[in-house]
Amino acid sequence: MTTPRLQLTGITKRYPGVVANNGVSLSVKPGEIHAVLGENGAGKSTLMKIIYGSVKPDEGSVMFNGRPVHIRNPQEARALGISMVFQHFSLFDTLTVAENVWLGLDKSLTLTEVTASITAKAAEYGLDIDPARPVHTLSVGEMQRVEIIRALLTNPQLLILDEPTSVLTPQAVEKLFVVLRKLASEGCSILYISHKLHEIRELCTGCTVLRGGQVTGECDPRQESNASLSRMMIGAEPPALDVRELKAGAAVLQVKGLSMRSNDPFGTDLQDIALTVRAGEVVGIAGVSGNGQGELLQCLSGEDRRAPAGSISVAGQDASRMSPGRRRTLGLHFVPEERLGRGAVPTLSLSQNLLLTRRDAIGAGGWIRVGALRAQAQDIIARYKVKANGPDAAAKSLSGGNLQKFIVGREIEAKPRLLIVSQPTWGVDVGASAQIRGEILALRDAGCAVLVVSEELDELFEISDRLHVIAKGRLSPSLDRADATVERIGEWMSGLWDTEQQNNKKESAHAAA
Repeated sequence: MTTPRLQLTGITKRYPGVVANNGVSLSVKPGEIHAVLGENGAGKSTLMKIIYGSVKPDEGSVMFNGRPVHIRNPQEARALGISMVFQHFSLFDTLTVAENVWLGLDKSLTLTEVTASITAKAAEYGLDIDPARPVHTLSVGEMQRVEIIRALLTNPQLLILDEPTSVLTPQAVEKLFVVLRKLASEGCSILYISHKLHEIRELCTGCTVLRGGQVTGECDPRQESNASLSRMMIGAEPPALDVRELKAGAAVLQVKGLSMRSNDPFGTDLQDIALTVRAGEVVGIAGVSGNGQGELLQCLSGEDRRAPAGSISVAGQDASRMSPGRRRTLGLHFVPEERLGRGAVPTLSLSQNLLLTRRDAIGAGGWIRVGALRAQAQDIIARYKVKANGPDAAAKSLSGGNLQKFIVGREIEAKPRLLIVSQPTWGVDVGASAQIRGEILALRDAGCAVLVVSEELDELFEISDRLHVIAKGRLSPSLDRADATVERIGEWMSGLWDTEQQNNKKESAHAAA
């Protein structure tokens, strides 16, 4: 029999109050694309960090290419031929893209050579990035592209990918899958973590399921359905969403003629943005990360108050120059894509993080009612099934998906009149994704206006009443959900809606003649 590329036996890792991995065994063959499935907090990320040398196991053994190894750090992992793309990035903000990539490569290469290699790989895989840009100027999606390119440049024998497709167009996902299959055919083994079950069924040839830090099943995902994989992962199928056709009410958010230069020299300028979101509807904005989503959201949330007067209206009032606090008094609540640092303060407790956007636990004279604050946090933890050691747990102690559930819950429970949410279910497991989407639809049904910016097309098709696409700082006309297809939206992500409209006009003129 073929010697496994990677063999884990009895891997156990304990942290105070939790066993992240409990006797986990896993085998990956050369050339195999192997999925690791599990809900948020199941122990997937800890297991991957053990393989990559970022975390030391308390018990168990690791064998690579048939020999026992003790991987003490990522440098040793890379020397063995193991590369990893993390869900939470390991990049230095003050360095450029090329400098960050250079840190993890052979030191005999010059920065000029590394820059040329990045440009070549980016073009080959359709992962556009400028090697000269400082990382602090990149969007979250662009940072993920840097991580993918950095991993591919090491020519790995084992490539670990954690949620790699969340920032790609459908066409780019297909291209990435071609690349991954080619890597596998050349003998590279791939460990693939994703909450997109259809991707796993399409791409992977093996699958290990984790629940509560333990292996609960192994399967060939090609022989499974989304429902059966969900049952293996969370013990049940996610509830079906109650998507109803409702008549939208009055406009709550109106944007017109919004043109503005980006504050960031590497950012995207906004060009004549026009957008309306009405009470009782969900409007989705699709697009590849880095096409102006960040700039638009900063204008809408009040983080950037340079918008021309009269260009942004909330609940009938000109909000173009209002602070975030004043916009909240009008009923606008916002969920940013960056969980730690913008959505939550890492070192503060969950209850203290409520104070970032909520004031209902502040009493007369500005005194904080600590008991009420903790009770609110506990209610969110319970309702949104957040895995945390209570309301006093530090935000940074939660897994990415669990922190996302808490932040989304914090804003939804504020009963907003207008909710703007970026990447609502990025990195969240299938059960929690269904819950968050269900809460968004319930909010819509209660009369809230909801704007969702997401790179998850399945998500947008599932919950949106109307869709826009943003590309190079321009916003497409809106499409009713019934008229939107993956192919059409994918083309519009390249800014091709003008071409489509011109062709439609020509066809109409030809038919009339």
